[in-house]
Amino acid sequence: MAGGDMTEPLQPDVVLLADGPTGFAALRSLAARCRVVQIFRRPDQPEARALSAFAEARGIPVAEMLELNQLQKLIEDLRPAAVVISSFDRIIPPRILASCRFINVHYSLLPRYRGRANVNWAIINGETTAGISIHLAVPELDGGNLLFQQAISIGANDTVTSLYDRLNAIQEDELGGVVVRAITGYQGTAQDADHASYGCTRIPDDGEIDWRQPTDTIDRLIRGLTPPFPGAFTHLAGQRLIITHASPQLDARCYVGRVPGRIVGRSPSEGWVDVLTGDGVLRMFSVLLPNAEQPCAAASVIGSTRATLGLSRIDLLLLRRIVALEDRLASLEQLNSAHK
Repeated sequence: MAGGDMTEPLQPDVVLLADGPTGFAALRSLAARCRVVQIFRRPDQPEARALSAFAEARGIPVAEMLELNQLQKLIEDLRPAAVVISSFDRIIPPRILASCRFINVHYSLLPRYRGRANVNWAIINGETTAGISIHLAVPELDGGNLLFQQAISIGANDTVTSLYDRLNAIQEDELGGVVVRAITGYQGTAQDADHASYGCTRIPDDGEIDWRQPTDTIDRLIRGLTPPFPGAFTHLAGQRLIITHASPQLDARCYVGRVPGRIVGRSPSEGWVDVLTGDGVLRMFSVLLPNAEQPCAAASVIGSTRATLGLSRIDLLLLRRIVALEDRLASLEQLNSAHK
C-alpha cells in the first residue's frame, strides 16, 4: 500500500515517541528523511543506550516523558509536521491528537490484532502471518487510515525476537518515506472495523507453562516469549525456570502411562532434557535460572528422570502459606509503626 506522487518538503520536523523495542529502527528511518526535533523515551528500556548515542551524534534531544502535558507543550512550541509513535505504551488523549498529525507504527495486520502484545499473540495463537501497519492515529484504539502495510510469514522455528528483527527491518526501510507522504497529503485507506480483533496486555505470570497442554501449544508459548520478553517458565522443586530454547520431538516414544511435566530423558553430554506434555514430548535445550544473566544447558539443572516440572499441590499449599505469613507480617509491621 502506498500513496500517490507528492512534492516532498525538505526535511519536515517530526517528534518521535519510542519507549519500546521498535524505537531505534524508527529513529534511523526518520533521520534519513526528516528532521527529528525531539525523542521521548524511557531510559531503562532495551536499546536506550544505542538510541541515545545515535541521537546525540546528530544533535537530537532525548528526554523521558513524565506526563503527557510535556508533549502538548512541545507541539505548541515547535509546531512539528508530525508526531510519530513507535512502541509507546500510553494512550494519547483526543485533545493532544487534535493538535498535530499523529502517525503510529503497529506490528500487526490491522484491523486484526489491535491493542497489546501483538507479535507475541500471533506466535502464541499459531498464526501463519504477522505484519506491520503504519496508520494515522485517531482516538479509536489502533484505528485510523492505513498508510502502509506489509505481511511476513511465521515459520515453525520463528520466535518473537526473530519476528521483531524482520519487522524492524521493514520499518527502517519504509517509515521515513511513509511519514513524508502523509505530511504532503496522503490520507491512506480506511480500516474495515467489522474485522477488528484485539490482544490484551500480557504480564510475566501469563508465561507459566501448563504441561497438560499439547506440545505445539507449549512450544508456541516458549517461542512467543523469548528475550527481551519475560519468558515462558515452569518450576523445579519450587524454583522458577525460564525455558529459553526447546523443540517438539516428532519421533518421540508413545507414552500411554503419562504424567505431564515428568522428565523422561536427558543427555548430559548434549545438554538436553525431554519432558512429557499433554500429547507428546518437548525437548528442552536451555533454561534460565533466577537472577542468572545467561541461559545454561537444561541437563545441567535437571538431573533426574524422576523429576516433575510444575507446581504440585504441596508446592501450591506451601506457597499459599508463605503468602499468608508475609501478609500477616506486613500487617504486624504496620501496627507496630502506628503505635510508635
